[in-house]
Amino acid sequence: MNTQRPDSARRAGRRTFLTQSAAWGVLLAAGVAADRTSGEVSPISAPPDSTKVLGRPVRPYGSRSRFETASRGQVPSPTREASASLTPLQHLYGIITPSELHFERHHAGVPEIDPARHRLLIHGRVRRPLVLTLAEIQRLPSVSRVHMIECSGNTSTEWARPTMPDVEGTHGMTSCSEWTGVLLATILRDLGVERGAKWVVAEGADGAALTRSLPIAKCLDDVILAYGQNGEALRPEQGYPLRLMVPGWEGSTHVKWLRRLKLVAEPYQTREETSKYTDLMPDGTARQFTFVMEAKSVITYPSAGLRLPGPGVYEITGLAWSGRGYVRRVEISTDGGGTWRDAPLQEPIHRIAHTRFRLPWTWSGRECTLQSRCTDDRGYVQPSIADLARIRGVHSLNHLNAIQSWKVTAQGVVLNVRA
Repeated sequence: MNTQRPDSARRAGRRTFLTQSAAWGVLLAAGVAADRTSGEVSPISAPPDSTKVLGRPVRPYGSRSRFETASRGQVPSPTREASASLTPLQHLYGIITPSELHFERHHAGVPEIDPARHRLLIHGRVRRPLVLTLAEIQRLPSVSRVHMIECSGNTSTEWARPTMPDVEGTHGMTSCSEWTGVLLATILRDLGVERGAKWVVAEGADGAALTRSLPIAKCLDDVILAYGQNGEALRPEQGYPLRLMVPGWEGSTHVKWLRRLKLVAEPYQTREETSKYTDLMPDGTARQFTFVMEAKSVITYPSAGLRLPGPGVYEITGLAWSGRGYVRRVEISTDGGGTWRDAPLQEPIHRIAHTRFRLPWTWSGRECTLQSRCTDDRGYVQPSIADLARIRGVHSLNHLNAIQSWKVTAQGVVLNVRA
């Protein structure tokens, strides 16, 4: 897979190298440490001498340090089973989301499934219907690919006005992992797709039996029957033992706990593609089957809910992604969109995956507004909320990919605002 960063990223990297070096030299010379979350500053002092005592013994399964406390926030819901949890983007590094922090969305809770007894039925308009065990699927040629997943409702609270207090609340329903499994096309072509098969209906084994209709063309392209995530088996909340990975498409199409695929002539018009996961337009009609998640970006530091300890040099960093391909460019504004600067893109850059961007910034201590704007390899530019609302209104709920604004007050407090 080609993960070369675009030429624009290389040029931006060369232009900013000397600037970065000088800026970081000033920062390191200051000799202070600041907590990214609270903004508290403390002098750097010698740590306790850990060389004088024995450490803990080895463990059968690794765990993080007790000093690390990042966790997923839960979306309020009448029932805990039909709810969601959010990835704490402000606490992550790089582009891979730890499996433990990957966002969740469930409609009837997480089922407990014995992989030895689980079966996948493939039937309908195929010449040879088939029932597969997980072990049989794992014997087939597999692939491992880095892809993001974004719920179509990510950022949905922000259509009409700024609502959530932090980036986890506004953008926490996107995560990025390495997924391992079998290309669905490998199996479908072997079974023989009949001429009239235009759609594939995917059904999960959860209490809601969540069901989505997918065009056959997508299923014969890059859809993966995934059984692995970040080098190990899927977590139960991520669809263990088998799920769909549908690169670039809204999260509800990535059916978890997958138990059935039926090839049909027409979409089934299920609940998740009629009353749910459609986009209400200003004229009262609704867009349907708007599968692709368009180009989007967000600054994760500094971001709402955090505090800068005082004027000085900081690194603005965040994530960008596009459901249509590669991120080609990310621009940063520190004056509410008045002017823009290119931010270098961190390698590796994968197709349909989170891309990390970074830019050194000297904060003067004055109030300012931070924004990021990304462009994908098809030339699509992330829109402003005003431009998006002019076309789709403010009641669409899903597929909000507008530019996000964070205001840094003179006191260093970062707020969610509309610029």
